[in-house]
Amino acid sequence: MMSRRIHGMCLLVLATFLSCIALSAGDHRSVLWRGGSIAVEDAAENVLVSPSGNFSCGFYKVATNAYTFAVWFTASADATVAWTANRDSPVNGVGSRAELRRDGSLVLQDYDGRVVWSTNTSGTPADRAQLLDTGNLVVADAAGNRLWQSFDWPTDTLLAGQPVTRYKQLVSASARGLPYSGYYKFYFDSSNILNLMYDGPEISSNYWPSPFNKWWDNNRTAYNSSRYGSFDRRGVFTASDQLQFNASDMGDEGVMRRLTLDYDGNLRLYSLDAAAGRWHVTWVAVGRQCYVHGLCGSNGICSFRPGPTCSCPVGYVPNDASDWSKGCRRSPDVRCGGDDVVDFVEMPHTDFWGFDVNYTAGVTFDACRRLCLDDCNCKAFGYRPGTGRCYPKIALWNGRIPIKPDQTIYLKVARSVKNQMINQSSSFLHFDGHACTVDERDASVGSSYLHGRSNEINFIYFYSFLAVVFVVEAIFVVVGYLFVFRADPVAAGRIRDEGYSLVFSHFRRFTYDELSDATCGFRDEIAKGGTGSVYKGVLEDGRSIAPENILLDGDFEPKVTDFGLVKLLSRDAGSHMALSRVQGTRGYIAPECWTVGRPITGKADVYSFGVVLLELLRGQRVCDWVAAADGAWDLQRLAAWLKEKLKRDDGELPAWLEELVDARLRGDFNHVQAAAMLELAVCCVDGEPNRRPSMNAVAQKLISLHDTR
Repeated sequence: MMSRRIHGMCLLVLATFLSCIALSAGDHRSVLWRGGSIAVEDAAENVLVSPSGNFSCGFYKVATNAYTFAVWFTASADATVAWTANRDSPVNGVGSRAELRRDGSLVLQDYDGRVVWSTNTSGTPADRAQLLDTGNLVVADAAGNRLWQSFDWPTDTLLAGQPVTRYKQLVSASARGLPYSGYYKFYFDSSNILNLMYDGPEISSNYWPSPFNKWWDNNRTAYNSSRYGSFDRRGVFTASDQLQFNASDMGDEGVMRRLTLDYDGNLRLYSLDAAAGRWHVTWVAVGRQCYVHGLCGSNGICSFRPGPTCSCPVGYVPNDASDWSKGCRRSPDVRCGGDDVVDFVEMPHTDFWGFDVNYTAGVTFDACRRLCLDDCNCKAFGYRPGTGRCYPKIALWNGRIPIKPDQTIYLKVARSVKNQMINQSSSFLHFDGHACTVDERDASVGSSYLHGRSNEINFIYFYSFLAVVFVVEAIFVVVGYLFVFRADPVAAGRIRDEGYSLVFSHFRRFTYDELSDATCGFRDEIAKGGTGSVYKGVLEDGRSIAPENILLDGDFEPKVTDFGLVKLLSRDAGSHMALSRVQGTRGYIAPECWTVGRPITGKADVYSFGVVLLELLRGQRVCDWVAAADGAWDLQRLAAWLKEKLKRDDGELPAWLEELVDARLRGDFNHVQAAAMLELAVCCVDGEPNRRPSMNAVAQKLISLHDTR
């Protein structure tokens, strides 16, 4: 009896000891039970961890205040992602959560409660979401039956035992370190063959296996329609089309591996060095990176220097030096004509794959040149000496300098470009390099730049920016209060709460250095305002941005543009300012600004202000309200329609006003003020500048509305 008591006490002590060890290791778990959730604020601690500890699942930071719900390798030094739920819709870093709802569906909610991703398993007996040792995230019932699994929804990576199938494919990321879907795919085509394809916005083409060969020459078969492929724990990949390849460290089942379609379009098999947390490539699909299609965009050329480098041919310039996938454009353009207008530049050892038109064999060089010269759509031609093969090309894609050149490209250029090239003895390639790579998350500011700026100047930028933001916010709040909210404090409180939620959740302040990095040192000027330039920028998560209407002058003083206020900054210029070109934001620009030869006066600012008045009334931006290709002229039709309806009411309050005004007010607003504000806005956006009121008249009207009850 005594021995049994001692034995029981020993078991109790052992159980208590093990529990203490588990608790001291942290609150890591592999299961999210029905009704449970994971908050983004606890992203570092509140994660699911597979029983072996090899994989983790939770919120993964992809950029400033942007997170995805993902599965990643715990042991890798950079926490390499294996699967992402919402790769194209990151959620906010505050207020977002993943929840296994009581209806059985695993959902991802943004800060405002909006569901951005779901397993669509509502109405099922699901009682858990569990991360397995394979890296597979599953939703299962109490009996362990899988109702959903991440292995069925791959992103850009396959894990051991995870298949690529008829309906499931890999899609690359858009850039290094970013989750967004890119242009490359690993998939089964309609002939049951596994392919790598560039599927860009302009063209699509397969590049692996070799598109020059038939499937049997590539050691594949098209007769098995099951379309299934995967690799096992030994590092051996097999597929239904007879594709097979092995990892260079094949055989060791203890090694963690992944097959990833990288952002550069190449398919690679990786093995993890667990001790160092580093990945090593153990197999690659395309041995020569420049043979990946679309790498340098249209008209671009890929060469080895010593790694893959994109460049533009002579007579071409990059569309976007920070993103070579956008290719190059002609500068100057080539007019259609004979030898007196255009000429050809010889590009030895160069090839542009595909887009041949009127392929001809057994012709002389002069005959081939004439074929391209006489065709206005021909951009270049390839010619292989000794064979007489002529390849006129209507588009230049997949440019590369092969290791074993067997062809010369003759590029059609303006004769002035050819003459300049001869005079300067310049190369046929124009290298711009990758001086700014803001689309990559690991881009950083060089130390020389940081040390070249004093702390005093940085504080001037910072405080100037804060002052500008404060002024803009104050103006917005005052205008909204005077013309919409003062009539009803209840509605004001409701909208104000929503506004604060948006401001605190989606906006942040940027330092001058951050703005300089995003714009590549203010290099890409896209427009000019009344007091300064507008520059293109790219945030670290890949989003392109540009001005607000607050600019800094040479003395770092804030300047306000648009709505006529710009004239206050230069009183000596007089009250009439005629501009020589279109300036401003599309959708807010007056129609006369698009007409060549017409003077642009202060009435253009009245038009822009009228657009803002309509937006305040409607509670929507004009770009969302007027859905058309040319917003300016559609806005004119809308204004004419509103003017006619107001005319029919003959001074009476419009019965249809509540349908037009911001629906969030639910009819709780001053109808007299709103009707007068609408009439004023319609007058401001009149298509004829002379019929628009002056800004002084607009201001007087708004002041008079303030006293209307």
